[in-house]
Amino acid sequence: MNWVYIEDLKDYVGKEVELRGWLYNSRFSGKLIFLIIRDGSGFCQCVVSLSDVGDEIFEKAKKLTLESSFIVRGLVREEKRAIGGYEILVKNIEIVQLTQDYPIGPKEHGIEFLMENRHLWIRSRKQWAIQRIRNELIKGVRDFFYERKFILFDSPILTPSACEGTTTLFDIDYFGEKAYLSQSGQLYNEIGAAAFGKVYCFGPTFRAEKSKTRRHLIEFWMVEPEVAFLDLQGNMKLIEDFVSYIVQRVIENKKDELEILERDISKIRNVKPPFPKISYNDAIDLLHKKGNNLPWGEDFGGDEETLISEEYDRPVFVYKYPKGCKAFYMKEDLENPLLSLSCDLLAPEGYGEIVGGGQREDSYEKLIQRMEELKIPIEPYKWYLELRKYGTFPHSGFGLGIERTLSWICGIHHVRETIPLPRLLEKIYP
Repeated sequence: MNWVYIEDLKDYVGKEVELRGWLYNSRFSGKLIFLIIRDGSGFCQCVVSLSDVGDEIFEKAKKLTLESSFIVRGLVREEKRAIGGYEILVKNIEIVQLTQDYPIGPKEHGIEFLMENRHLWIRSRKQWAIQRIRNELIKGVRDFFYERKFILFDSPILTPSACEGTTTLFDIDYFGEKAYLSQSGQLYNEIGAAAFGKVYCFGPTFRAEKSKTRRHLIEFWMVEPEVAFLDLQGNMKLIEDFVSYIVQRVIENKKDELEILERDISKIRNVKPPFPKISYNDAIDLLHKKGNNLPWGEDFGGDEETLISEEYDRPVFVYKYPKGCKAFYMKEDLENPLLSLSCDLLAPEGYGEIVGGGQREDSYEKLIQRMEELKIPIEPYKWYLELRKYGTFPHSGFGLGIERTLSWICGIHHVRETIPLPRLLEKIYP
């Protein structure tokens, strides 16, 4: 008898198979027991009939408790009313372990309790669906760049200098020297762009932000491409194509999981080019018309991003932010030296910034001048500056946060559910 996974049952209709997994739920109806087994690939109803299996197997089925591990053997039958569309007519059951007092029952639980039991909560159907969509999203990210002949350029997690400002750094003792957990692989990506033309890095990043908002994690995953000889307009086109690709891919390949989450797919179906674009200056005017009097020169927070994005039915670019809003390496706008050749992509429905990027300063002299203005020490960035001394070139790139993007695609209120084991301001367990 074949051991198969639930997601493959469609290929075994009319055949006897073996499933191995855990009890997700059960109900009794006289001489019938309905077991819902989960095996990581899906959920399946197993029908145990006393007349078919006899007293011994029937009693085994009755003993099964929530999250008990067991093996079931039986005949696969198509049943559109059953979870997943197929069911097993049980012939035999083998108990691996009976659980006692599983803490997460069918009743409602508070979020604090669930987060304390995240190692178990992730087994639940909605959390399972979110992580399955995350897997598809990440696969889509890699496929997009491989299909376009980008080179994966792995950047280090331990770094001697800051990328996004020193106030959100985790510092560690590196054999007597001070080092930091990476905030971004972008600076190192520029090394790759000079060597390979088109590169991307993809991995965990760390921000020591004392923030408890629904959009922030201490540790999160970010994908960051960098492209030689690409300007701001070309960068926005790349972002537009990329975000459209990964969203449509999830819609196409993860319909069942989005349905479990009760996601209104109509709100993300039209995530297709072209995306609307609005300059920072025009965005400030829009905010003022809406009663938000953010001063010119300030960066946008969650409230401002929501007010801007609610005007559109798809992600919107805000471009050419003031230099003071952005990192030291962002290129100055030649038409207005107060501005930078930067852009953010804001997701609709109040999810805020999911992409930040722009064109990098490629002039050695201007970069030195900017660093001196901001009192950034030169020595730790000597290697970075040398990229401008030896064959400088225009280049652009961006970073997309996986968790915020996934939160938006899934329609989840808080990013803590988008990563298997979230790290929050007051949470590092388990």
